[in-house]
Amino acid sequence: MVVLSVLEKGAQTYNGCLYAQPLLTKALTSAFTAGLGDFLGQVITKEPNINLHSITRYASFGLIVTGPLAHNFYKMLDKVIPPYAWAAAWKRLLIDRLGFAPLLLFLSFYTLSRMEGKDHKVCIREVQMRYWTALKMNWKVWTPIQYININYIPQQYRSLFANVVAIFWIIYLTNKRRQAAAAAAAGNDKTQ
Repeated sequence: MVVLSVLEKGAQTYNGCLYAQPLLTKALTSAFTAGLGDFLGQVITKEPNINLHSITRYASFGLIVTGPLAHNFYKMLDKVIPPYAWAAAWKRLLIDRLGFAPLLLFLSFYTLSRMEGKDHKVCIREVQMRYWTALKMNWKVWTPIQYININYIPQQYRSLFANVVAIFWIIYLTNKRRQAAAAAAAGNDKTQ
C-alpha cells in the first residue's frame, strides 16, 4: 500500500510539473534517465571507479539536447501528421526512424565526444567508426518501441516513455563507447 501511495503521489507531482513546465520537466527527466543509464552501464561492466564526469556528460546531453528535441519533435509530429490522417501510424514511424533517429544518434555520438574534450576531427572519426552499426541496432530495437510510443502513448508522456526505455539503450551505447575506447587504447599501445 505504501508503494502504491508513493507511486500515486509521484505521478501526481510529475503531471503537475508536466502541466506547468512541460519542456523543463521533459528535459530534467531526460537528464535523470540519461545519467542513470550511464551509471548503470558502468556498474554492469564493473568499472573499477564510477566516472562521475561521464554521468554528468550524459545527463547534460539529456537536459540540453534530448529532452528539448524530443519534446518539440513529438509536438511537431502531431501537427504535421495528425493521428487520424491516412496511414498516419506508418508515416509518423517513417519520419521518426528515417529523420529523427539518425539525427539524434549523430548528435549523441558527436556531442558526447566533444564534451570529453576531443577535437572535431577525432569526433567525426569516432562517429564514422560507430554510427552505421549503432543506427542499424537503433532501428532494430527502437522501431517497435517508437511505433507504440508515437501512435498509442499520449503526446505529453512520449518523452517519459522513451526516456525509460532509453535507460537500457544508453547502457548499450555507453558499453559500446567503452569497448571502442579500450580497443583504440590497445591499438595505440601496440603501435608504440
